Amino acid sequence: MLLCQNALFEFFMRIIEKLILLLLPYFSPHKINIMKLFLLIPGLLLSLSTFAQSYRFDFTDSKNSKQENNYIKVSSKDTYTPEKGYGFDFQDGATSGANQPFFFSVNLPDGNYLVTAVIGNEKKASETTLRAESRRLFVENEPTKKGEFKTYKFAVNKYSNEIREGDSIKYIKGGSRNKLNWDNKLTLEFNGESPQLAYLEIERVDDIPTVFISGDSTVTDYDVEPYASWGQMIPRWFNDGIAFANYAESGARLDSFKERGRWEKILSEVKPGDWVFIEFGHNDQKLSGPGKGAFYFYMYQLKEYIDEVRSRGAYPVFLTPTRRRYFNDEGKLIDSHEDYPEAMRFIAQRENVPLIDLQEMTGTLYETLGVEDSKRAFVQYPAGTYPGQKDDLKDNTHFNPYGAYEIAKCVVEGIKQLDLPLTQYIREDYVTYDPAQPDSFASFKWIECPFIEITKPEGN
Repeated sequence: MLLCQNALFEFFMRIIEKLILLLLPYFSPHKINIMKLFLLIPGLLLSLSTFAQSYRFDFTDSKNSKQENNYIKVSSKDTYTPEKGYGFDFQDGATSGANQPFFFSVNLPDGNYLVTAVIGNEKKASETTLRAESRRLFVENEPTKKGEFKTYKFAVNKYSNEIREGDSIKYIKGGSRNKLNWDNKLTLEFNGESPQLAYLEIERVDDIPTVFISGDSTVTDYDVEPYASWGQMIPRWFNDGIAFANYAESGARLDSFKERGRWEKILSEVKPGDWVFIEFGHNDQKLSGPGKGAFYFYMYQLKEYIDEVRSRGAYPVFLTPTRRRYFNDEGKLIDSHEDYPEAMRFIAQRENVPLIDLQEMTGTLYETLGVEDSKRAFVQYPAGTYPGQKDDLKDNTHFNPYGAYEIAKCVVEGIKQLDLPLTQYIREDYVTYDPAQPDSFASFKWIECPFIEITKPEGN
């Protein structure tokens, strides 16, 4: 198997490297320099192996498989193990063709990957939604007729919690330790009324830009229903020429995002030409004490973020915090973020940083929906909606998939209004969006994943 061959290659290269290190003390200075040169060879070969990674899987039951073209034939018995490095994951018996959601994982190093998925089935019609890692949406409710196949390509950023050897990000209590985003696997979710996968290709790509996303619980990727954010919905509207890496975390502030190592992780990965989206404010406004506040500590942190991004040849973009669903007795939305959005606007203008005003756009969205219908955009569900849910869920901060989907479109519109170079990557099927004319909740179709958690995220 190709994956096994790559693992063996890496194993032997590591052995060669260690042997050279052991022999170095026994050589003269001149020979040591030569040996040091040879020491670079295993790393170089290992890097070439990594960059050349290309995995092809055949999920069909046809005898005319593509195995002759280096496709790995996958059967229902191919469950994921670290030793094998690929397979169906998380749900016993959930495989392609079984008319239920299934997950497929491949062990991969951090980086951007071009995923090519051929969906459809020779014998039955299907409807398939593709998500990656922690429910990042890429392909939405795509139907295929019996014998029809459709090909979709998208770029996925895969990352682990390691910043460098011996150093990794820190977690808040109940944080992302065992989440899909922060492990050593690239995991793909195939959902829908009858998800069908025929072929899958995964190829490392290093020549495309990455959008790194920093923020809090209104931005972070969620593994579980019914929570969602715009950060995990926005890949749906972009083609395979760009990847999104969402490092946001529930409960985070500008300073705690640094303290937990997430900002350092971004800085260790970002390269010239990349973009860094920055949305904070929900939790920053709760920080009190001498020297704190919107127009001092918050702005000082934002300025540091700007400087550190630009020093690496990347481009910062600010997003004011999304509004909370707070209406007064007259049905008017209350602005609950005090001076924080205005402070972000001020420093954005002074430092010439593009700014997407989600504070204003989400205000328009919620007021258009109204007091009652705006609940449909948030995690507001009566008791008994989900297993073990004894009480009503009445969250006015965190979004459900519909709300996250609508706000992701607000972000796309913000990108367009700023005429950022990112507009070149917007998919052709994207339709201009106006938060004053939101999509109908009744027409929004979201097939839930099997993972459910009704505990409220950190932050408010």
